Amino acid sequence: MAGSAQPPTAAASGGPDGGSLSGGGDAFGDRSLSQGLSVLVGLGLCVTMLGLGCAVELGQLGQQLRRPVGLLLALLGQFVAMPLLAFLLALIFALDEVAAVAVLLCGCCPGGNLSNLMSVLVDGDMNLSIIMTASSTLLALFLMPLCLWIYSRHWINTAVVQLLPLGAVSLTLGSTLLPIGLGVLIRYRHPRAADLLVKISLWSLLVTLVILFILTGTMLGPDLLAHIPASVYAIAVLMPLAGYALGYGLATVFKMPPHCRRTVSLETGCQNVQLCTAILKLTFPPELIGGMYMFPLLYALFQSAEAGLFVLVYKMYGRDSYKQDTLGEEEDTDISYKKLKEEEVADT
Repeated sequence: MAGSAQPPTAAASGGPDGGSLSGGGDAFGDRSLSQGLSVLVGLGLCVTMLGLGCAVELGQLGQQLRRPVGLLLALLGQFVAMPLLAFLLALIFALDEVAAVAVLLCGCCPGGNLSNLMSVLVDGDMNLSIIMTASSTLLALFLMPLCLWIYSRHWINTAVVQLLPLGAVSLTLGSTLLPIGLGVLIRYRHPRAADLLVKISLWSLLVTLVILFILTGTMLGPDLLAHIPASVYAIAVLMPLAGYALGYGLATVFKMPPHCRRTVSLETGCQNVQLCTAILKLTFPPELIGGMYMFPLLYALFQSAEAGLFVLVYKMYGRDSYKQDTLGEEEDTDISYKKLKEEEVADT
């Protein structure tokens, strides 16, 4: 059995095609650096989840529960489409078990706050965006460990998969419920403070990722490029792009209007990379974290760049059609209102 081998050795061996992501583990094995990164990742995740809770309004939540389209789309996009996509990409690119676990973790994560910001920039449905992000985060408490258990079966006889701490994953997810609940309470009691905290959480997301990039690059140095195979870069590029396409197709199947299709597209492709980073950092041994730690950061880089291109294309070519659609809806409303008044006069 692979479990009898020493985990660091088994993970570092890698595969001939997929390469190994475990290089640089010695740098992450430094106790002070490891503890510092753990604190940074934990604080960043708490602030992000607090901001997510502050964006949720109880009235809107009740409306969405009575008409749970957003909940269903979050379920299908984040825990059906994305985990399956991550699994297929790991197989197609023949990743070793360490890289495969990192890709699967990222694919099984719920939606991230980046999608809320991008939905504003493409004139999307903000209520739908926030409800999808919040509901996928809550669903992740049960569905993320289940998806990891299902899709890691292909690598079950490897040491790193036998080390996969599903209980610790559930504990990390459970710990996010407290800041989310606190954020919902702040939104209910102090709406202005909640608006400020939402902005702070979005900035903290950016700052945390930049700091993690800098610290990781400094610690791993030239070994970073040597231990990350081209297949991992390819997956980091293709996975968010395919997620955006799958989300748009999913919304099209549900016959949603164009602005909702854009929202669902961004919600599906944007993963909570801070949660993925926290799980990798807080639940795996430091000897294995070096390479695995990089995939969610790469994913964050490319999902942001591709979402930015999405926004740019929309600003250049799609904004006018959105205005025409909005104007048409207003005209239809006016006509309906006039007809209603005429009918009332005739009846009188």
